Amino acid sequence: MNSIQKLFSEKKKNILSIYFTAGFPELNDTGKILESLQGNGADMIEIGMPYSDPLADGPVIQHSSMQALQNGMNIKTLFDQLNHFHKESVSQQNVPLILMGYLNPVLQYGFEKFCNDAKNCGISGIILPDLPINEYEKEYKDIFQKNGLDFIFLITPETSEERIRKIDSLSSGFIYAVSSSSITGSDNSISAQESYFKRIKNMNLKNKIMIGFGIKDHQTFSQACEYASGAIIGTAYIKAIEHTNNIESATKEFLNSILEG
Repeated sequence: MNSIQKLFSEKKKNILSIYFTAGFPELNDTGKILESLQGNGADMIEIGMPYSDPLADGPVIQHSSMQALQNGMNIKTLFDQLNHFHKESVSQQNVPLILMGYLNPVLQYGFEKFCNDAKNCGISGIILPDLPINEYEKEYKDIFQKNGLDFIFLITPETSEERIRKIDSLSSGFIYAVSSSSITGSDNSISAQESYFKRIKNMNLKNKIMIGFGIKDHQTFSQACEYASGAIIGTAYIKAIEHTNNIESATKEFLNSILEG
C-alpha cells in the first residue's frame, strides 16, 4: 500500500489535493511550496511538470508552465529538487506526491528511468492525460507496477460507462473526474454536472473519485465533496502564489479559505 492508497483508507471524505507548477513562480520554489502545502492542510499534492504544449490547461496554468520553462525547469531539475526535499523535509508528513504532465517529455527522458527516478524521490502516482489507455495497458502498466506507482486516469462527462469501467479495472490510487470537458480554470458550475457525478457515484467503482477543474473556493470544494472523496484545486492556488513574496503565508491563507470558508 503506497501513500495514496493509505490516504484513502484513512480519510474517507473531504480530501484536498493541490496542484502547482514546478519551477513557478521561481525555479527553486518547489521545496518551499511542498513544505507550505504539507504544513497547512493539503492531503495530497500534484506537481505539474511544465510543458510547452499543455492541451488540457487553461491560461493561468499555461502561463505558469511557460514561466517555469523560462526559469529553467525540466524533469531532471525537478527530480533533483524532489530528492533534496525528500531527504531534508522537516515535516515528513508523508503527504502523497503525484507528478502530472504530458507524455512527450517523459519519453524524451526515458520512460523506465522516469518511473524509477520518480519512485526514488518519493512520488506515489503519475498523471499523463495524453497517454492512451491501450498503450498504457500494453506497454507501460508493468513499469508503473514494478516501481510501485499508481497511474491515474482522467474521465469527463462524455466518457462512456464501458470506458469508465475499463479505466476502473486498470487504475490504482484514484480516478480523476474532470468536472467538464473544458480546460482547467474554467467557470463551469459544479452543480451543473450533478447528474454526471451521481452517475459515477452510482457505478460503485473500486477506485475512489477525485473531482477537478473549476474547484476554486470553499463552496465549490464542498459541492465536489458531496459526490466524491475529495477535490483537486490548481488554477486558484497558482493565482494565490503568483505575485506573493511570502509563499508560506499565501499558502496558509489560501488553504484556510478552502477548508474553513
